[in-house]
Amino acid sequence: MARRPSRRAAALVVPVALSLVLAGCGGSDEPEQPAAEDSASASPSAGSTVAVPEGVALTDAGTELDFGETATVVHEPDQKRGSVVEVTVTGVREARMAAFSAYTLDEQTLASSPYFVDVTVENVGETDLGGAPVPLWAVDERNQLVQASTFSARFEPCASTPLPAEFAPGASVETCLVYLLPDAGVLRAVSFRPSQEVEPITWTGEVTPAKPARKKRSRNR
Repeated sequence: MARRPSRRAAALVVPVALSLVLAGCGGSDEPEQPAAEDSASASPSAGSTVAVPEGVALTDAGTELDFGETATVVHEPDQKRGSVVEVTVTGVREARMAAFSAYTLDEQTLASSPYFVDVTVENVGETDLGGAPVPLWAVDERNQLVQASTFSARFEPCASTPLPAEFAPGASVETCLVYLLPDAGVLRAVSFRPSQEVEPITWTGEVTPAKPARKKRSRNR
């Protein structure tokens, strides 16, 4: 049975935040996130009560990093838990919509630009963050934030899944996130921004171009 795009994807025209679930059905409307250029404070964890382990220094809000550099940040996926994580955006790759050929996508989604973002996350805090989303957004040339896409089944080119079900202190994972930038958007940065009141930490660098599409072989001999 062909998979259908989520209702969330079909409902957005020019989304600031796109959460695409390539699943059989379902999807939920979520509030749009602020544009990346909104004013914010310089605190790396405004209002946070998460304990920062001794000897661990948080990266200042507003820090600009290159791909391959690490930020140490507070990640609070919900009100009941939070920890300190080291996040490294190791690289960004352009992708092609042909990678999603197994899915039935609407015209809006087909008009987006796909990117694969390679990330390493390590829990250096004191709380298990199992199942929490990786706290990163893509930033396009319109300075809009785009949420990572997720899948109901394994997507081989780029898993784009939350943190493992158990992600205790000391755990680390190398993963890949899928971002579909609406209206053929261009990825300019990857951003960590826990709230609108906090200046984002951003990663930039050289994006690896997509591999050329394979030419079909002629049947003529």
